[in-house]
Amino acid sequence: MYKPKIGDTIDALDTPSILIDLPAMEANIARLMERLAASGKKVRPHLKTVKSPHLAQKLLDAGATGCCVAKVSEAEVMAQAGISDLLITSEVAGEVKIERLLNLASNYPDVKVVVDSEAGAIALNSAISNMTDPIKLKVLLELNVGQNRAGVAPGSEALHLAQCISSLRKLHLVGIQGYEGHLQHLANDERQRLCREAMNNLCDTAKLIRGEGIALEIVTTGGTGTAEICAQFEAITEVQPGSFVFMDVAYRNAIGTLYANALTVISTVISRPVPERAVIDAGLKSLSNDMGNAEVKNEPAASYRPGGDEHGILTYSASNTALAIGARVEMIPSHIDTTVNLFDTYYGIRNGVIEEIWPILARGKVQ
Repeated sequence: MYKPKIGDTIDALDTPSILIDLPAMEANIARLMERLAASGKKVRPHLKTVKSPHLAQKLLDAGATGCCVAKVSEAEVMAQAGISDLLITSEVAGEVKIERLLNLASNYPDVKVVVDSEAGAIALNSAISNMTDPIKLKVLLELNVGQNRAGVAPGSEALHLAQCISSLRKLHLVGIQGYEGHLQHLANDERQRLCREAMNNLCDTAKLIRGEGIALEIVTTGGTGTAEICAQFEAITEVQPGSFVFMDVAYRNAIGTLYANALTVISTVISRPVPERAVIDAGLKSLSNDMGNAEVKNEPAASYRPGGDEHGILTYSASNTALAIGARVEMIPSHIDTTVNLFDTYYGIRNGVIEEIWPILARGKVQ
């Protein structure tokens, strides 16, 4: 049975497979922690990128003080692996999902969740009240700082919701979240300007709520493209970058090469119909294209496009005879989060040798 092991070379891997360049990843983590250290802000990395308790622990060992996840199912995986200081950054609604959340929070009291409506807060409070052993659930108010996705409006609407949450006996309002996800991939000047506007809304609203006697321990925000801007604001207590660990084409194009592209998908050339075209075994089931197409590593003359579920097409501007059938190429994903979710296993590589093999335990955890 095919099973690569630690100590094998990359050649032992079947394709497509995910490779982590361990030195590059380690440098990315160290660089972000170092750059944010002077701000005094906590780093709560978002694990929807890495989806791995092994990598979550590496981030905690490097100085992170808790983690974020997007879904209850991701939180279950992380908590059961010992990563228990978790913020679920999406609202939780519906009887089935609320029951899962409360079962989790009963065993892991540092699990927190965001709320952006009275209806959502009341549903959580009612469900807890009906428990045999009721808990006090930690919640954060989610503020809309311009993304126009979830979140209550800044100012008086946010204050009203904060007062509602504070009146519910089974909920403990511990903070406020405002995520400016719509700014992550903008050009630098525009990203700086709009992020400062978003942070002013977040910080002013936190001040308003605190001014009414409601304590907010946590003011959380920021992604890989904005974390350093957010950290300049005094009221911010923590930031949530995630993609910096691996990076991708979209983030590199937006913020430059501060962090290296540390993750690739290795693929095999399976056909060379004409000299200007190569076909590889990595299509839409291996490389997501929601943020554009992947790039061929170290092949600037080649362009990639999906050729279906299982096929990818490399096109060259001129005749290329270097890539024979059976040759291997490494692809840099355009969007790391959605690409990682397509695989079961990370292979950590150092000097061409497999040093680590980690299951992607939260892969497919979308509930």
